[in-house]
Amino acid sequence: MTDSAIPAAVSASYPQRPGNLIRLLIDGEPAFRRICEAIDAAQRSVWVTVTYMWASFEMPDRRGTALDVLRRAAARGLDVRVIFWRPDEATEHLRRDAFWGSEEHFQRLEATGSGIRVRWDRAHPGFAQHQKSWLIDAGEKTEIAFVGGMNLNPHSVSGPEHQGEHQNHEVSIELCGSSTVDVHHNFVQRWNEASERNVSGGVWGAGSEQKLPFPAIVPAPRGGAVVQVQRTVHSGRYTDGHPTPGGSPFDIRLGERSNLEQYVAAIEAARRSIHIEHSVVTSAEIVAHLHRAVQRELEITLITTADQAISSELVALARYNNFTLCGIAGVGFDGRRKPIAVQAKLMIVDDAWFTVGSCNLHAGSLFGSVELNAACWHSETARTLRVALLKEHLGQDTTNLDDRAAAKLLRLIAKKNRQRFDTREDTWQGLAFSLVPPIKFGTDPPSAH
Repeated sequence: MTDSAIPAAVSASYPQRPGNLIRLLIDGEPAFRRICEAIDAAQRSVWVTVTYMWASFEMPDRRGTALDVLRRAAARGLDVRVIFWRPDEATEHLRRDAFWGSEEHFQRLEATGSGIRVRWDRAHPGFAQHQKSWLIDAGEKTEIAFVGGMNLNPHSVSGPEHQGEHQNHEVSIELCGSSTVDVHHNFVQRWNEASERNVSGGVWGAGSEQKLPFPAIVPAPRGGAVVQVQRTVHSGRYTDGHPTPGGSPFDIRLGERSNLEQYVAAIEAARRSIHIEHSVVTSAEIVAHLHRAVQRELEITLITTADQAISSELVALARYNNFTLCGIAGVGFDGRRKPIAVQAKLMIVDDAWFTVGSCNLHAGSLFGSVELNAACWHSETARTLRVALLKEHLGQDTTNLDDRAAAKLLRLIAKKNRQRFDTREDTWQGLAFSLVPPIKFGTDPPSAH
């Protein structure tokens, strides 16, 4: 089906599907702008899965809050549904960032008027319903889906192009074509078995108590990319394993770990390079496979959140000349460099394959929380994603460089920017800087003592 050496995940609910068109959305403001455009053009429905949302969060271009955008869609007669995560006792400390169904949240919904249908959903105890997706016109010829890691809070709408404070680096994709049927299937499965559907305060809106039918038709081809929608689902989460169109029956009662399978398979099959952007990489299994890959002399880049503890295992990997460990930092309001939180969850292999979604490289995302990724086999799009990311991180076009040469250039610039950081020079090339040795922002660099 593809010319890539990367195998698909055999443990996935959903098959590889050809015929997809992919649009890359780097950082929150462009992504949310495009999502709003798609909602404005929607003809039938807008279905959303949300992990974190501030009630006061506003969409770009003065469109109002996310609820305002959805209210206007519902007022046009669209079927608007949202599944919000409801933290349990073990994750209660995360309620401050979630729209979990407090009295204030119900008042916010009342203020939007009728039309929006809501269900709340817990995860396996101690974990999160961590999927982030938008599905427009489910089941229609115009069906499109957005998959990524964006949260609905102010940190997501001020991308690195602003180089201000409290910003996140995000990556999402827009899917058109056959694979949207699986994002559709995933939403229906979650909606129908949302944990709170039968408890007081677990649903909101007229018709929210009703189940949805599973999709029956695969959308027509729209492009040349092969896509497989992949998930993490804890065992016992769902009982209805209704097969997706064109897929095989899948016993979802046993759970799903196709995200983990795919990450491992991609690392093991890589021949030239691996480019990773993730907030945290603490999975012992993933780190072990990266050790194997670096010893095969691949060019490996890991861009992660700088202002956090860096594990000794990652520091050990960074001792290899072909492994680059770096963060990104913009210019704060005081003129000094400030770290940018990496909320992207992506991996690119050999400029030929990539995955984007909600799944972090830690045990929670790989084994317990409910996650959603899209793995894509399309060398042109994979290369375009790599070039676009490095354009932002380096302030330099790498179109004329292959994947390995681009990784070496990133390492060189990141090291130079780290030297500038250590000597308190704020004039850098781009945003990337080496995290060897690890640093903590807000403390004096070694040269200052």
